[in-house]
Amino acid sequence: MDVRVRSGGWSVGLDIGGSKVLGVALDPSGVVRHQVKAGTVRGLDGVVAGAVAAVEQLAGRAGVAVGDLVGVGLGLPGVVDVAAGTVEHAVNLGIDESVALAALVADRLGSVPVRLENDLNAAVVGAARFVEPHADGAQHDLAFLALGTGMAAGLLLDGRLRRGSQGAAGEIGHLTFVPDGLPCKCGQVGCLEQYASGSALDAAWPSRTGAPAPAEVFAAAAAGDPRAVELRDQFAAAVAAAVRVLVLTCDVRHVVVGGGVSAVGAPLLDAVRAVLDAAAGTSPFLASMRLAARVTLAPEGVPVGAVGAALVGRGEHDA
Repeated sequence: MDVRVRSGGWSVGLDIGGSKVLGVALDPSGVVRHQVKAGTVRGLDGVVAGAVAAVEQLAGRAGVAVGDLVGVGLGLPGVVDVAAGTVEHAVNLGIDESVALAALVADRLGSVPVRLENDLNAAVVGAARFVEPHADGAQHDLAFLALGTGMAAGLLLDGRLRRGSQGAAGEIGHLTFVPDGLPCKCGQVGCLEQYASGSALDAAWPSRTGAPAPAEVFAAAAAGDPRAVELRDQFAAAVAAAVRVLVLTCDVRHVVVGGGVSAVGAPLLDAVRAVLDAAAGTSPFLASMRLAARVTLAPEGVPVGAVGAALVGRGEHDA
């Protein structure tokens, strides 16, 4: 893979998820040269050890000393204090209390700077590198809409991350979609992520073939299964509602759909765009917003979260 980013020294980015760690090394000319993938070990000690091992492995493959890296970025779920280098409520990693993760990893690596970022913020930074620049030279206004276990978005507005006053910007999965609808773990009912997430489809569609539920649902819907058609259409309507929220609140030029469910590919994108086009057909205002044209899928096979983390590690988007 030959992915061009801003020039500089070697940097490493890690996307640390609940089940796996994806890492990349960017060379001084801005090319993704090396990648690693490893299982996540839950708990603070496991996360630190896994991050250190991945950084050392990537630096070794690049033929540079860890201390010669210009920076290391870690993207991970949870509430991240970028300035303090702390994370808390990273429940998928087995980390509940606030911990100084950046300092703990830096202590093990030596003198290399280590920066933390929320995983969705890292993903939107990475995704922005794969969106065509605008002819007018305008900075990116972009949302990364993650459809995975839950639903949430990362926001890049005027080229700057929008984290929010309490780090909760982009938590649109907990907006009400169906009043008096399905209960959500957040304590509300009818939240968007109860209808537009991988876990929502897992709950509604017991696997028949062992394939992931999203893939099964969309394949069965294409074959005419009535229940699958119902679920696909409900899912697409919920994702389209999220797109409308992102565009009509922030007027982002692009909504890049990623996360595990995005592996469904074109059938997912087509279904969401069809819902948006139908709404535009009844509303001149929505038609003028060109919502369907703003939606795209994250590039297949590109670890945008890790790429974004590497850019964060270089010092881009420092608080």
